[in-house]
Amino acid sequence: MRTARWLVPALLVIGWLALGGFGGSYTGKLSDVSTNDNSSFLPASAESTRALDEQKAFSANQTLPAIVVAERAGGITPQDAAFLTETAERLKAIPGVTGATGPELSQRDGDALELTVPVATGGEPGEVVEKIRTELENAPPGLTVLVAGPAAQIADLVTAFGGLDGLLLLVAGLVVALILVVVYRSPLLPLIVLLSAVFALGLASLVVYVLADHDVLTLNGQSQGILFILVFGAATDYALLLVSRFREQLRDTESRYEAVMLAWRATLPPIAASAGTVVLGVLCLLFSDLQSNRGLGPVAAIGIAAAFGASVTFLPAALALLGRAAFWPIRPKLGSPHPESSGIWGRIAGAVAAKPRAIWIGTTVLLLAGAAFVPQLKAGGVAQTDLFLTPVESVAGQEALVRHFPGGSGSPTVIIADAGRAEDVARAAQVDGVAHVAAAPNVVDGRVQIIAVLTDAPDSEAALDTVGRVRQAVHAVPGANALVGGTTATQLDTQATSERDRALIIPIVLVVIFAVLALLLRALLAPLLLIATVVLSFAATMGVSALVFNHLLDFPGADPAVPLFGFVFLVALGIDYNIFLMTRVREEAVRSTTREGTLRGLTLTGGVITSAGVVLAATFAALSVIPILFLAQIAFIVAFGVLLDTLVVRSLLVPALTLDVGRRIWWPSKVP
Repeated sequence: MRTARWLVPALLVIGWLALGGFGGSYTGKLSDVSTNDNSSFLPASAESTRALDEQKAFSANQTLPAIVVAERAGGITPQDAAFLTETAERLKAIPGVTGATGPELSQRDGDALELTVPVATGGEPGEVVEKIRTELENAPPGLTVLVAGPAAQIADLVTAFGGLDGLLLLVAGLVVALILVVVYRSPLLPLIVLLSAVFALGLASLVVYVLADHDVLTLNGQSQGILFILVFGAATDYALLLVSRFREQLRDTESRYEAVMLAWRATLPPIAASAGTVVLGVLCLLFSDLQSNRGLGPVAAIGIAAAFGASVTFLPAALALLGRAAFWPIRPKLGSPHPESSGIWGRIAGAVAAKPRAIWIGTTVLLLAGAAFVPQLKAGGVAQTDLFLTPVESVAGQEALVRHFPGGSGSPTVIIADAGRAEDVARAAQVDGVAHVAAAPNVVDGRVQIIAVLTDAPDSEAALDTVGRVRQAVHAVPGANALVGGTTATQLDTQATSERDRALIIPIVLVVIFAVLALLLRALLAPLLLIATVVLSFAATMGVSALVFNHLLDFPGADPAVPLFGFVFLVALGIDYNIFLMTRVREEAVRSTTREGTLRGLTLTGGVITSAGVVLAATFAALSVIPILFLAQIAFIVAFGVLLDTLVVRSLLVPALTLDVGRRIWWPSKVP
């Protein structure tokens, strides 16, 4: 029996060392199975997807344009034109380049040349663009040469996400380590907790890699970044809860093995409920029509499951082997007093007990004040070039292109229509915002391809409006069966699908979380109140985020998916802290009364839940090191929202509301 006490934990630790070491190598390989091309994310029913499918009949190779813009103030010289002409021939030899069109001199001012280089979509467009840029490095003095277009944007996205494997993990790890050292004042315990998170990430990376490599799920750079942060944050949160209860038990229990088992049994239900809630919440993204959103659901669920597995197996095993030494140099001694009741959380509990109604009304008014600014949130979509928070060549190239050529040059809008109505469709497509329209001469299966070049940059709001007008005009041509596709149409369909997803998924998440809470707390009123507080907290977070994005950070807007992702993560993660609190409140209330249970639950869990919230907020804030607009916005929304949930909702609003409602909060269950 004594041998089993240390042998089982030892075997668990050895098993996780092997599994973590093997799986850890796949963390750096995830970018090999990720994609950042919007067109691959849309459902088959989207008009741009149907247009793309028909385009395949007109060309054996599907391509993305890389647009070379050569610019010289004072006019292009013959040497400039010769350089670009010669380079165009060399570019054709690059694997993945299917040709080159041009160079074409700007008719507007003669200060620029344009060269369109189609890049095959089946390989690695980012790598091909980097080779194109290398070939253009020896330009004549004074000639600025830039590569823009959709292929170049993908290349710059790949570069931006390149920091995921190293920088993001380094920042997140250092932040978590620093907070844990402050919380526990121990050099050893943070190392054990970080190992648990690293092993969980290795396991999650291995599973995600295998599934993405076999096309079971879709992985992109955003999902990859969120996976890293979610695993680190969740694993640390669960560890804090277990370690806190373990330290509590060591003051009352002589045997470290017994203390671990008591702590494990006490924390397993809330940790499992927390993990299950987040897993079910993120899996609601499977209802999305966008492959990028739908792919994030299982990716995040796998990450949470791995964090849960490591936290309830490796961590307790390591604690069992280390015992009180894990807390060195401040070891909890048998019979020593519990410091919680005499600390700050004892005083907060006393303040909440004195005036519960005033506190919950006051905090509700505060949250409503923040929520009042939600209408200022600009989440209708942004240009693809606005995704980058640092200067990149594709953006500079697009700006140069717009200065000298129609903005849609090289990335035209494509119309597929019945050949018999080609002329009528071409005339109808000549709406405001279209520079010129041309129909291809070849007819395939009675269908013809018509090219419309837009006057504005293809990823701009003006171009999206133009494509909307083009669709309305060509759809009105009788018998044409026209479809409008291209990069701008893809972006337009992506935004529309994101808005549809938001309206569908948010109610589903609320229903799922209500069901989990009702089963966990064996009550109906408590789950309703808890969800109401978290939704109010989310609304306040989005209102404050609108003010920060618009007036402090001067962001151009947000993708429609930002509020959706913010809601899924904040509601799922915010409910976590209420689960940690209310399960302890119910446990204590059964032994005494709801009032006493609420005050004792708040006192005992206050420190650990606050620490967990700070850790999770800090890890999500680490996403901001990746210079992508979407991730920076998610980083702020989740970090601020988690802190608001932890410090205001869970610390003041929920316990005050519970005290004011009293034992009726457990209705229809009967708790004293």
